[in-house]
Amino acid sequence: MAENSFDIVSKTDLQEVSNAVTQALREIEGRFDFKGSKSDIELDKGAGELVITSDDEYKLKSVIDILESKLIKRGVSAKNMDYGKLEPASGGAVRQRTKLKQGIEQDISKKINTLIRDSKLKVKSQIQGDQIRVTGKNKDDLQAVMKLLQEANLPLDLQFTNYR
Repeated sequence: MAENSFDIVSKTDLQEVSNAVTQALREIEGRFDFKGSKSDIELDKGAGELVITSDDEYKLKSVIDILESKLIKRGVSAKNMDYGKLEPASGGAVRQRTKLKQGIEQDISKKINTLIRDSKLKVKSQIQGDQIRVTGKNKDDLQAVMKLLQEANLPLDLQFTNYR
């Protein structure tokens, strides 16, 4: 019987993030509570991070809420955003850098492997860089692994690719 497999990855679609940023900026421009505000969201695709700037901490939180709602509507999980510390910006404004997670970190990969091993399903998993390959003879076992990982409360959003 042939081996079946799939890959567990965690990727953030930067094009969808860019579209969400554009939509959020458009909403901020039109909202009355942001009139005269210097609120802005910049996406640095090369570094994979967002820089969110606003007049004060309260408005910054509102900008983040708007951005997160747009991201969720576009299918980008808020789990893949790693918020940095608030830092002062020019003119009394505040800034917050947000890293977009790409790939699965080593310690989370080990945790996923342990979860799969402890499930007693007849599958093998191995870490391959920033993704994990799961192989097994029974497709039902592979689907059980997917369900297990979706229900596990992991700190990042997982996608399952190359299902064969």
